[in-house]
Formats: sequence, structure tokens, C-alpha cells
Amino acid sequence: MVEIPTLRPEQLEVSTLGPCQFKSPLKRSKRTGEGVGTYVPDDMRVLYELRHREGEPIHPVSFERAGAREDLFFDPNKTRAAIVTCGGLCPGINNVIRSLVLELTHNYGVAEVLGIRYGYQGLNPAAGRSPIQLTPATVDGIHHQGGTILGSSRGHQEPATTVEFLADNKIDILFCIGGDGTQRGAHKMADEIARRQLPISIIGIPKTIDNDIKFCFRTFGFFSAVAEAEKVIDCAHVEANGVLNGIGLVKLMGRQAGFIAAAATLASGEANFTLIPEVPFELDGEHGFLAALERRLKAREHAVVVVAEGAGQHLLAAGPDEHDASGNRKLGDIGPFLKQKIVDYFTAKNMPAKVKYMDPSYHIRSVAANAADSLLCEQLARHAVHAGMAGKTDILIGLWHNHLVHVPLEVSTGEKKQLSPEGELWTAVLALTGQEKWR
Repeated sequence: MVEIPTLRPEQLEVSTLGPCQFKSPLKRSKRTGEGVGTYVPDDMRVLYELRHREGEPIHPVSFERAGAREDLFFDPNKTRAAIVTCGGLCPGINNVIRSLVLELTHNYGVAEVLGIRYGYQGLNPAAGRSPIQLTPATVDGIHHQGGTILGSSRGHQEPATTVEFLADNKIDILFCIGGDGTQRGAHKMADEIARRQLPISIIGIPKTIDNDIKFCFRTFGFFSAVAEAEKVIDCAHVEANGVLNGIGLVKLMGRQAGFIAAAATLASGEANFTLIPEVPFELDGEHGFLAALERRLKAREHAVVVVAEGAGQHLLAAGPDEHDASGNRKLGDIGPFLKQKIVDYFTAKNMPAKVKYMDPSYHIRSVAANAADSLLCEQLARHAVHAGMAGKTDILIGLWHNHLVHVPLEVSTGEKKQLSPEGELWTAVLALTGQEKWR
């Protein structure tokens, strides 16, 4: 059984800006059976761990359940909200923007919604990017487009500067759409806001195709990326089958987590080897990857290899410890490296092998969201608005045991979720590919 992390119940308690003095304009009920949606009370919780050892009590750690509150902190008619999108592109960002705007304006009657340009840079006046007005008309149809209409960027901005911007522009709620780096920045802003005792809510919406946000079973964009990656693996299989000893090599995104590579492998069903950051492998030796690939070619005369971008970093020549603007360590490029190692190996063996290398990384993140992600985007956005209007702050909206929950940013950032080599997902990959467990 997987051990429960050492979380204390108080770590998952949600910060609020103060008493809620306004009634929600939503047409909901406090009771079921009245034919309308119900409000969610603050004491409704979702257990962190559903399993427990026989004879022992259920672990008390739980999340506050997300949803519409009857009482609001902000007066909708006097509220100004803003939306910012940060980090790399991801399917569904425009869906979230659109759903935020529609929920804020149509259902809550919020006075004004602003779009912050080019990520957190837009919260720094020195960047010279003024916010734009977002209305139902300006977001009409954007959910059918990839990317973000607001633009994005990576990099740190001083919390004192960004919070001053929010205060000067009378922004009451800021919705931060992004991954771990974005949410770390959001948490720093929330800390600065609390220090200044300002009534400004910071709400995070987790965005990453890598699916590596802690306390969130699935982030939006992941299923769309997997669907596109599946097509590429299928094409790699066609290419590999077209020649004697053909090898289709596909590199997919996944810096620290192999969720895309694993899920796309299962969706396609055509991969013979899947290499991920969580499971180290060696190239050489009887039990190395290259020998296993040789055995595959001798048996079937073709092979498909899927590798996550963060896999095999220990094999690459160590360079300077450099980081990008989001604080992510820059990786060596495992794709071309692995291709060359395969070519060199089979050349030395005097065994003809044709490697067809495909890197669809920017393609799979720039497509429009599919139906599954579109639904998740709508749910995340709507519940983010509910949280912000109720004065919740310093949280992101997580998906846990199929319920949307409020996750404090302090516990959800700074450490990324990874695929468990003992979990069902990786077990399924091993069963499908038949690949050896690397020693």
C-alpha cells in the first residue's frame, strides 16, 4: 500500500479574505430535490486518501470541496476580475479564458473582466503591456482555437511590483492559469497581498500537458496532447513497418514525469519500448536498451520507441546547470542523442537499421482542446469563479477523486507529481509493450 504523505489537516485549510456579506446571484438551493443546483457549504470535504488499513480509522486529511457558495465576499456589481496565462502553451487555455468570462459576466454579473497580456510581464508596468477588456463578445469562439488570446511568457516578476499593479488597477480577483512555476508566482503574490492586508483574491487554475501538478489527478490539456501523440506513434509504426529493421523513434514532452509518454503508448498500442524519467535505463550491456532493441528487430524486423524528453538525462554529457525563465532545469536533448546511439550500435553490428525520428512536442501542445479537455476546462473555470467570489485565496482548483477541490498553493507547488513505477499506469505500459524491466 502507498503510504500517505505526512500532511496535517491544517495544511489543507483554505485562506479567505474575510466574512462573506453578499448573497450570491446564482439561482441555487441549499437543499436537494428542488430542481436546481445546490450550494456547497465550507464544511463539505473530500478525503485525501480513500483507502485505509483494515481496523484503522480513515486518515483525517481532507480537501475543502469546490463549488458555488451562497454567501460571497465580493459584491458582484462592484467587482473587477483579471485573467493571466503563463508558461508554455497547452490545449484548452482559451477554453478556460472563455468560461471564466462567461461565468463572471453572465452568471455573477461582474462589472469588468481584464485580460493581462503576455503572462506575469503584463503585471509589470515597465513591460508596457496594458490589460485588455474581456467581454462575452471578445471571447466568442476562442475555445475552438489553440494557444491563448492573451499571450504568455515565462519568468519571475517581483511580487511587490505585481501586487502594486493589482491594487492600482483595482483588481479584486486574479485568475492565474499555468503550471507549477506560475502557481509558485501566484503564491508569492498571495503572501505579499496578505502582508499588505489587501482584499485581493488569487486563484490558480492548473495548466500543464505534463500532468505533473501535485494534488490534481488530471490537468487540462493532457488528454488532448495524448490524443495527438497517439497519432504520431501510429505514424511512427507505419514508417517502421515500411522498411526492413525500421525503427520509429518518437520524443514526447515530459520533463520530470512520463504521463504523456505512458498514456500515449497505451492509447496507440503500437509502441514496443517506452522510456520515462521515473524509470532509469542503461544503453549498453545484455540488459541494456540497445540489446533489447536488437532482440526485438531480430524477432519482428521493426520497432517503435517512445521517449519522454526528461528520460535518460544521466546518459547525456553533463553541461552547465542552467535553468529557463520558469526555473526549470534545462535538459539535454535525448531524442537526437538516442537516435545517434541506435544508428552507431547497429552500424557496428553490421545490421541495417533505419531510424525514423519524430518530435511533435510543439504540435501536441498547440492544438485546440478535445471534448474531454473542453469539459474539464469549463468545470475548472466555473469553480475558480465560485472560489474567487467567495473570497477564497492562495489556492488552485484541483481534481481529486473525481471531485473539484480547493488546494492551498503552499502545499501544491515546489514539487511535481511523478508517475509511480509501481502504479497501474506503468504496469499497464509494461504489459502492453512487453519491454524488460531495466536493471
